[in-house]
Amino acid sequence: MTDLVANSVFEIVAPDISQLVTEDDQPVDNIPSAKQQRLLVEPLYSSRKIERRFFADANVGVFTTPREPPIVPDMLLSLDVEVAEDWWAKEHRSYFIWEFGKPPDVVVEIVSNKEGNETSKKLRDYARMRVSYYVIYDPQLLIQAQVLQIYELVAGEYRPRPDYLLPKVDLELTLWEGLFEDKQAQWLRWSVLDGEMIPTGAERADQEHARAERLAAKLKALGIDPESE
Repeated sequence: MTDLVANSVFEIVAPDISQLVTEDDQPVDNIPSAKQQRLLVEPLYSSRKIERRFFADANVGVFTTPREPPIVPDMLLSLDVEVAEDWWAKEHRSYFIWEFGKPPDVVVEIVSNKEGNETSKKLRDYARMRVSYYVIYDPQLLIQAQVLQIYELVAGEYRPRPDYLLPKVDLELTLWEGLFEDKQAQWLRWSVLDGEMIPTGAERADQEHARAERLAAKLKALGIDPESE
């Protein structure tokens, strides 16, 4: 097929998205959920632990077809994709599966009430979308018996995993008690498969500062001025 023919075919089948609502400008999150979303997204970028191209974000609409309303997960991760350079163009503002060429690999829903249909409609919708891993984080135990449940897509249906591993993306999830920003609480965090938790940018900066202070102390103990060239 020549480039001219290929381009003509693409122009014919490209969906019309002019009437799609890709953002509604309405606040949709509470403070705990918003903080948790930041903790799930920022470390993936600042740590550079994922060596493949990827896109991670929170509250971005995922469209399967132009005829259906989007599903808006609290957080999503998609590997081997990248955001278009012209990201302000309407056809690039949301996660259009026909544009990215695949569904997200992971979606996370953070439960804050009993009205979100996380264990019913959303579970079916994400399976139909063919998302490899569906994560339900329920810190208040509002809709399930455990705080964290990961579902893996097997033969088109979700099966609950007995652990927190996501082997297809070389990651796992961890329940962590600690201080994030200004709040001491239990948090959901990413780890690599060997169990090492992925640090935030602030944590990495603190680690580097502590390492520099230890080195300076060793140099001083040896009679070397760490300030000297």
